[in-house]
This record gives sequence, C-alpha cells and structure tokens, in this order.
Amino acid sequence: MSKPRVFITRRILENGMKLIQDFCEADIWPEELPPSRQAILDHVHGMDGLLCLLTDQIDSDIMDAAGARLKVISSYSVGIDNVDVAAASAHGIAVGNTPGVLTDATADLAFALLLAAGRRVLEGERLVKSGGWKTWGPSFMLGADLAGTKLGIVGFGRIGRAVARRAVGFGMHIIFSDPSRSAPEPGVNATQVDFDTLLREADFVSLHTPLTTETRGLINAGTLGRMKVTAVLVNTSRGPVVDQRALYEALVSKCIFAAALDVTVPEPLPVEDPLLTLDNCLIVPHIASASWRTRAQMSLMAAENLIAGLKGERLPNCANPEVYGM
Repeated sequence: MSKPRVFITRRILENGMKLIQDFCEADIWPEELPPSRQAILDHVHGMDGLLCLLTDQIDSDIMDAAGARLKVISSYSVGIDNVDVAAASAHGIAVGNTPGVLTDATADLAFALLLAAGRRVLEGERLVKSGGWKTWGPSFMLGADLAGTKLGIVGFGRIGRAVARRAVGFGMHIIFSDPSRSAPEPGVNATQVDFDTLLREADFVSLHTPLTTETRGLINAGTLGRMKVTAVLVNTSRGPVVDQRALYEALVSKCIFAAALDVTVPEPLPVEDPLLTLDNCLIVPHIASASWRTRAQMSLMAAENLIAGLKGERLPNCANPEVYGM
C-alpha cells in the first residue's frame, strides 16, 4: 500500500521529521528561504497533506491546486494568520496549529527585551565595541528602573500572565487591559484597567494581543502620544499591531523613551528601514519561540497534527473543529 504524500514547505526539527518520513512520502522544500507562491502551487498538486510555516500564505487557490486529495494543513505555528481557515473549512480540510507551547519562551523573550531596552544594553555594547566608552560618569547611559515601576500588559492570555509572573520577581506593579476578561486571573497579582489608563500609567507597555481588525494599528500616533515620555514599548505579539512609522516619529521626538520589537512589518525588516537607525529601538528577528525545547515541541505537534489528518482522525490541535461536523 502506498504511503500518503505530503509537501513540507521547509524542514522542521528531526523529532517531527522522523515521524512524518516514517509514515509519509514527503516532498521537502530544500532551501533556507521559504518557497515562492508559485513553488507552493507547483509542489502541492496531488498531495494528501501540507505542512507549512507562518511565512507561507495558504489560501483557497492553493487548496484548489492541491486537489481533492488534500485532507490536512498543519501549520508549524501558534497563530494561523497565514492560513485561510474559512476556505479550508469550505474545502473540508482540517487545519492544525501548535497552541500553548510558546508561553514560557515568549514570556522570557518579552522580559529580555524589556530589560535590554530599559537599561540600554545593546546601545551600551555598541558603544564599547566602537570605542565610544571613555569613562564612567554620573549621567552616563542612564536607563529605566524596574523595581517599583508599573508594567502594563495589553492582552492577558497565557503569555501575558506569564510575563506578569516574571515581573513580580522584579518588584513591579502590574496592570493589564483585555476586553475579553472581566476579572484578573486567580493567583496573578494584577489589576485590570481600561486601555487609556494603562497607556497613561504604565512605565513599560508589553503587547500580547492577537492580530484582529480591532488590534491592527492599536499602537499609533494617538496612543503613543498618551504614553509617558519615560515609557518603554515591547512587542512580541504581531507586527501589524504597531504602526511603525508612528513609532519611529515617537522615538525620534522622545515622545517615549525606547522600544523593543520581536515582530515587524515586513519580516525580515529591510536594512534601510529608519527604525534601524535609532539607538533607542531594539529589533530582533522574530525569535520568541526560538528555544531548543519549544521548537522541538512545535515540531512534534505539527507532525502529529499532519499524521492524524492523513489517517482521517481528529487533529490533536485543530483550528477549525467545525470541519468535523460538515
């Protein structure tokens, strides 16, 4: 009996790859950069399954190109902004993702960015390497304190709460804004406030909201203008939540003190982007989930979703469970 055929848009970690290759005949995109749209269209034809990354936009045309054999799309990601889930449901295709696995890794990075931006760590390192460090001085490289300051968390899901737990150890006071929650999480010492209050009061603002119509451009010229001039903004959620042109203007004009971004628009951020010219803006290449343990867990979950779909079984983590009632 022939094995099911799958297209994998880039090689994932070996624990997941072994499961897939033992069960499937896998066509694996061999390059470091993601396949073009045309390459996906060409490779997906006649496949039973597709394993994609967040860099791959999977829409109805790609599902049509795959044909009637396509049973499952497994996305190696928590968010599924890259997959047209409604179209998948209309095609009767189950969509899998890897929820819950990124919480600690993302919270760790958010706090690393908060510390690095607030205490000007990267700016200081560049100064040392360039020979700009001449002496110690009373006002040299002053940055933001953490102890006794107020951390504002926008979006109080699993990652937001994990950041709050870390902040407690630094003696920070925690406020959060999340319209989907009516009360603080039990066991997490945080106070719920409205968004405007958070912007006015927070010394650090950390974004952990999903990308929706309401949150796209949530941080813009108006909202930045309501923040403290000493505030630090951290974004590990989704790039489009922040209006980057407005952020640049706010940083240049000292409307806020600093920013640190793990996500941008576009990704990768072009080297000529004006944000990269600023000492008070720290940008890293979307590495919130880039820990050995987390990526291995994602690999295993993506493989298990793919194989379950090929077997006709319910996906362990399904983004469109309605497909099973169709």
